[in-house]
Amino acid sequence: MRRVKIEWILRAGIGVMLVALVFVLYAAIYQRIVMAGDRAPKFTITADNGRSVSIPDFGGKVLVLNFWASWCQPCVEEEPSLNAFAQQYADKGVVVLGVSVDKDLGAYQKFIERFRPSFLTVRNSKINEDYGTFIYPESYFIDSSGMVVRKLDVAGINWTDPQMISFVNSLL
Repeated sequence: MRRVKIEWILRAGIGVMLVALVFVLYAAIYQRIVMAGDRAPKFTITADNGRSVSIPDFGGKVLVLNFWASWCQPCVEEEPSLNAFAQQYADKGVVVLGVSVDKDLGAYQKFIERFRPSFLTVRNSKINEDYGTFIYPESYFIDSSGMVVRKLDVAGINWTDPQMISFVNSLL
């Protein structure tokens, strides 16, 4: 009888420890994933053109923060429309910042030379971690107060789609 009680206590203890482990893992991951309605994690970064960009102080504009990589096929596919979007909204209160997570400087530079983005770009492998972004491309719309108003984690977005344009116009 005593052995059955000890086994039951051990099983219950292991069960409680497993539940606690799952909760801790969930809490750690959930807190690191930035969603619409969250305050954007602060950062200050110097883009390739020398311009300093920081959150939430970016001149009262809407910031489109786009995480990408040169080896990411959907990133390559959406680049032309993102470039057209950035050109269309450059003078309308929208700043696009493309953050490459490329570790290989040469691959990053080849991508930049190939597409010649009209928006700010930088190579950085830390900011994406602060946002919980590990799948690319992923983009965040951040308003002038530093709040994430929308998160796009759909691969290969057409940035010039009428629905996208309508959404962005509603933010201005």
